[in-house]
Amino acid sequence: MAIDLTLLGSKLAKYRGQLTESVAEVAGATGIDASRLTLIEAGKAEPTGDEILILADHYRCDFKFFISNDQVAPFEQTETLYRAHGNDFTKQDRRAVQDFLYLCETEAFLMQELGIQTLAFEFQPKGGYFKGQGEEAAARLRAALGHADRAVPRDIYEEFRRVGVHVFRRQLGNSNISGLFIMHPVAGPCALVNLSEDIYRQRFSAAHEMAHAIFDHAHGASVSYERPGQGDMLETRANRFASCFLMPPAFLANLPSPDSWSDEQAQHWANELRVSCIALAIALKEAQLISQQTYDRIRKLRVPKESKIDPELPSSLNERQLAQKSHLLELGLSNFYVGLCFDAFSQGVISIGRLAEALLCSQGELSELASLYGRKLQGHGH
Repeated sequence: MAIDLTLLGSKLAKYRGQLTESVAEVAGATGIDASRLTLIEAGKAEPTGDEILILADHYRCDFKFFISNDQVAPFEQTETLYRAHGNDFTKQDRRAVQDFLYLCETEAFLMQELGIQTLAFEFQPKGGYFKGQGEEAAARLRAALGHADRAVPRDIYEEFRRVGVHVFRRQLGNSNISGLFIMHPVAGPCALVNLSEDIYRQRFSAAHEMAHAIFDHAHGASVSYERPGQGDMLETRANRFASCFLMPPAFLANLPSPDSWSDEQAQHWANELRVSCIALAIALKEAQLISQQTYDRIRKLRVPKESKIDPELPSSLNERQLAQKSHLLELGLSNFYVGLCFDAFSQGVISIGRLAEALLCSQGELSELASLYGRKLQGHGH
């Protein structure tokens, strides 16, 4: 089937527009002459196979999307996102979002190829009490994941992956953006958490985006801010879900009287729950377990940074490994995703070239990456 050059050109121009890149910038990054790029975008020149592959790599998109009318990409979702919140995303952040969507699609493909099953979870909200919907959905999801009433979830990123949400952490320049949710047309529900935030705030943001995956997937895309607008009931519901999932009401009710806590005890319980003191204070107030005076005191406290625990960066790592893994997390590469990529390579699902592409690195950098994760490159990749 002949390629529709006008359609192909418009797709390329759209991607460039979403990333706010000039023709000259794309030319510089790809090595394709600017005048030729202009003709291709105008539908007046047919790109070679190599040019399509180079452009697909630059835009972090499946090359089939450009040459087929059937392939889909999350255009509509990102257009909605940037139309409503475009000024909040720098050029670097738009590139980070594009990388994130690529990782989600790759992860979905690898999970399917490796036969990894996820737990089906659906929740139909009833009535108009949004906070109540958040509470009930949190209790239902906790039960579906096998948690007892008082159990505290530890690695929530792994938990949300179990129910089919692609969760990635990636550094965004705008510190007011805590996360975003996109219903990817191929990968399904995808949540990005801003790695620039405090470790415990990231946990809350992940749970918040999980709520959007449960309740608001029909909306396609949404951005969550550290300071949401007043009266946004969808955000209120998502916050209530996150609070009840991370700090189950049965756990809070069983705590020694919070009004008698010292500052150190308040910090201890926040750290036990792996939440900020602010989140704990709000949850205790919501449960009517503390006085206003205690609430005001606890919310001003901070859990010491050195006592916080990140499931992706265990204390067993040495200084060099910690620096390397921290850098990979900044790029969005979770332990789960990296493991999938190496499993797929060793089982012959992807080639070594595709492995490097999936891990956002060159083939020359793969050996060091394999060593960091205790993997071997002698696989069956083809």
